[in-house]
Amino acid sequence: MKNLSPKSISDLILLICIVFLSAGPIELGYMWEKNRSEDIMNIVPPSLDLVVKDDHMDLIAGFDQEAAAVAMARLVSFKMENEAEFDPIRWLDKALIHICARFGDYQKDSPSSFSLSTRLSIFPQFMFHLRRSQFVQVFNNSPDETAYFRVILNRENVANSAVMIQPSLISYSFHSVPEPAFLDVAAIAADRILLLDSYFTIVIFHGATIAQWRKAGYHNQPEHQAFAQLLQAPHDDADEIIKERFPVPRLVICDQHGSQARFLLAKLNPSATYNSDSRPPGGDVLFTDDVSFEVFLDHLQRLAVQ
Repeated sequence: MKNLSPKSISDLILLICIVFLSAGPIELGYMWEKNRSEDIMNIVPPSLDLVVKDDHMDLIAGFDQEAAAVAMARLVSFKMENEAEFDPIRWLDKALIHICARFGDYQKDSPSSFSLSTRLSIFPQFMFHLRRSQFVQVFNNSPDETAYFRVILNRENVANSAVMIQPSLISYSFHSVPEPAFLDVAAIAADRILLLDSYFTIVIFHGATIAQWRKAGYHNQPEHQAFAQLLQAPHDDADEIIKERFPVPRLVICDQHGSQARFLLAKLNPSATYNSDSRPPGGDVLFTDDVSFEVFLDHLQRLAVQ
């Protein structure tokens, strides 16, 4: 635990390891200091009994996928700092397989029958992005940067920490209003602008056609006011995010096929790579050997039903 001021923005996480299979209520005790002179102990029953039984329905009903993902990120970061020879990828994979095998609905040895409750369905996606995040993949970061990322992860609340693990992506185009897009390389299109928020970095990414029109100065011509508004919209949204966040995130403005585009590409699911049979028209591919989320999920289902 740590000391918290009344204005703290942190969310504390309490991890309980079940050693004995038993059922019944548990009590949580916490101590706080009053006027720096008197310690007060409070005993508070949790809102959900600790229940261990075959169907696990009570546990699934109270499962918070974002909070669980943040708990896993904080725990794996702690283990990487304190345990020698710790393999974070292997540990995360084993934990995810165990959860899916225990709480999934499937027929044994039949991966096609596997399904997860809606309360759990997004959790594997969080784990996929956590495995590829700066908290686990520390090779390209200095020790100071890694320590900084982990300090902020432990300090921020669940909502902000979830964005660090799985960034948000917004798409802007002439064909629709700004809308959320899948965190996938398929979201890239020549006539689209993407706004990526990974908490530490804000990326405004222009498709190839949008970038050509901008360089030609079409947004400065009166007859192309719609294009000028399209260009300005992601900047306005990025400014709103930056104003409300501390530490201030880095703003990256880039174009498709440009060197700075790597800040976006590194966060996308590599559903199309240089090994793919076809390249999406106007889209992009990733030069990586990482598996896509679809392959990751397929392997997860095969292992969970064994």
